Amino acid sequence: MLVCLFCLLVAPFANAELTQPLPGKSTNWNGFEKHSFQVDRRACYVVAPKHAAPGNPWVWRARFPTFHAKADLILLDRGFHVAYTHTNNMLGSDAALDQWDKFYDQLTTDHGLAKQVALEGVSRGGLFIYRWAARHPDRVACIYADTPVCDFKSWPGGMGDGIGDEKTWKRVLDQYQLTQEEAVAWDKNPIDVLEPIAKANVPILHIVSLNDQVVPPKENTFVLAQRYRKLGGTIDIIEVPKGTRLHGHHFDHPDPVRVADFIEQHASGTPDSNDYFTLRGALDNSRLKFEREKKGKVVFVGGSITNMENGWRRMTMDYLQQRFPETQFTFVNAGISSTGSPFAAFRLMKDAFAGGAPDLLFEEAAVNDLHVGQGNTTIKRGMEGILRQMREASPATDVVLMHFAEPRHTKDYNAGKTPHVISLHEPIAEHYSVPTIHLAQEVSERLAADQFSWKDDFKNLHPSPFGHRLYASAIRRTLSAAWQQPLSDDAKPIEHALPKAIDPFCFSKGYYVAPSEIKDLEGFALIKNCDPRAHGVGGSVR
Repeated sequence: MLVCLFCLLVAPFANAELTQPLPGKSTNWNGFEKHSFQVDRRACYVVAPKHAAPGNPWVWRARFPTFHAKADLILLDRGFHVAYTHTNNMLGSDAALDQWDKFYDQLTTDHGLAKQVALEGVSRGGLFIYRWAARHPDRVACIYADTPVCDFKSWPGGMGDGIGDEKTWKRVLDQYQLTQEEAVAWDKNPIDVLEPIAKANVPILHIVSLNDQVVPPKENTFVLAQRYRKLGGTIDIIEVPKGTRLHGHHFDHPDPVRVADFIEQHASGTPDSNDYFTLRGALDNSRLKFEREKKGKVVFVGGSITNMENGWRRMTMDYLQQRFPETQFTFVNAGISSTGSPFAAFRLMKDAFAGGAPDLLFEEAAVNDLHVGQGNTTIKRGMEGILRQMREASPATDVVLMHFAEPRHTKDYNAGKTPHVISLHEPIAEHYSVPTIHLAQEVSERLAADQFSWKDDFKNLHPSPFGHRLYASAIRRTLSAAWQQPLSDDAKPIEHALPKAIDPFCFSKGYYVAPSEIKDLEGFALIKNCDPRAHGVGGSVR
């Protein structure tokens, strides 16, 4: 069986195809192309990524589209489009929502953007995003709101503790065609229209400042959160203790990476809404090291796809450094071409533990365990040997198992069955409570959904940059899901359990020695210049 030993292909990043090119004048916005045009005589624009992610995911901003834009810039770099339509003074009224419907129809029907969109609303933008989401919950992947207005009686009405705004309140009455009395009794504010959004399981993230006198959170976000949770919805809130500008309403954003991760996790355009990872156990030990101790060691074990210099491994390293900017990382590339799990089990201690135990280890063997052909028993003993060695030598180390794409895996998924090698790995990962990322399944289902093609976009078993970006995105989404809840103040490392071995002969004690160090062969012979095929080594997985 021939296995490619080459490194990264020089194929360009692929762009997911838009049904029609974006119209209008193109200008530069922070290094990205901004396309400005009109829909129904309303100004609007779309900022396009340099390399669109599969499925053409997008973010739709309501009001103040350049405020706290760092998360949008991160998402553009990850392949998202960012869109905006000018309905500024319409304050989320029905007329504004009608205009939003036309904008959505053009972007999804004419230009091929994803049918589900991530909604972002700043301040009064909350009126737009929640009322439109209640009108079309099936079109919304997630909601992110920054100090949002959730009840216009609070702002601009000023009927609570907030300072209000009389001029804008008059505009509310005009736009909604309400009298003062009707507006006070009106029951279609964001806090009132949450039921269809909750039924659609739309995840929500807010950020607020606790001293906000313009849009007090206790009259807006906290009321909405209480009601949404009561309806069974999921909402997280980032609380900034003290806003520093505009009566506490403005502040420096503390964590735009978390916002970008939240949106990517829920609006990445994957065909499967459950995403393509299985979380088992926890990955909090490594997070504790990265977040609290500001140091960490991350090891990548696999074959030539792992070893590729500018691929998913480099993108994951960059992501971890971005998410934990103050952390001093040690990254170890332990990828060796043409090697699967049996070989990795025998070299693990030397390659992964040099200089100390890893805090986080990524392992991939679903491709080379298929190619090298060691046989079912050897493959299972190799994979269990890796996981058992980790649990024995360093119980606190977090491990993530990945299944990379291969055409035969895709053929199996298309036939409705789990690929053979992956079916050998998964029970072992479950036994040792190790999370897995099902990249082969994601690639297969995205191919079936016509989001890209193997020939034109993925290119090869060794992926093009397009494929590596897809792999890195799945890894980010997995880590984001595992790390989405803040660590408790008293969080401490917890040793992963070491269950009884599935196979007592697994390679958990394996290591390599030089042939010259062998003293007693005990019936074995040392054959120089050996051709493995002459001695029955190699062949297909059986």
